[in-house]
Amino acid sequence: MSDPYASRAPVHEERVDGFGTVRILPLDARADAEVVWRWVNEERAAFWGMTGHTLDQVAGSYAHLDTLGTHHAHLVVKDGSPAALLQTYEPEADRVGECYDVRPGDIGIHLLVAPAGAAGPRPGWTAALVSVILAYVLLGLDRTRVVVDPDVRNGKAIARFLKQGFARGPAVVLPEIDLPGVHLPEKRARLAFLTREAAFPATR
Repeated sequence: MSDPYASRAPVHEERVDGFGTVRILPLDARADAEVVWRWVNEERAAFWGMTGHTLDQVAGSYAHLDTLGTHHAHLVVKDGSPAALLQTYEPEADRVGECYDVRPGDIGIHLLVAPAGAAGPRPGWTAALVSVILAYVLLGLDRTRVVVDPDVRNGKAIARFLKQGFARGPAVVLPEIDLPGVHLPEKRARLAFLTREAAFPATR
């Protein structure tokens, strides 16, 4: 089967033994809107905050994000198939920056993994994807620490990050944002952090 994403230049590409080739592509707000729209409207994606959004609303949200120099969206592709939606951001330019002491070299990420589909559970699948994403943000972007802020009710996501080596941080309240074209309700989040030294000790 041909790879529909083969012509798009990745910001990061990595071959993982026993898993496959993972490519991280800049999200195309219009071309990738349908796959993202399907993911964010699934019940399991309730914490992503876009449930009920129309296709045009999803495309518009990511077109707006694309205008920002501090926030970036990516489509993660495994062996030619969409595998995850990755958003990276500068914490000092995000509401999370109001909730902890931001250090130079910090970078924030949001991650929505594709549904398992008919194949059912995929042991180790998400961990392999996250390892590639961490290599991109910590080594490829030359950052020293990653911060994540999953909803405190999202125990599955919190457990996933802790299993990946993140250190549990405090529970915080991310303030509501109500701007033209952007509305984010107040969110109770659990912060977690991973340093480059902890993730890749050989690079110290």
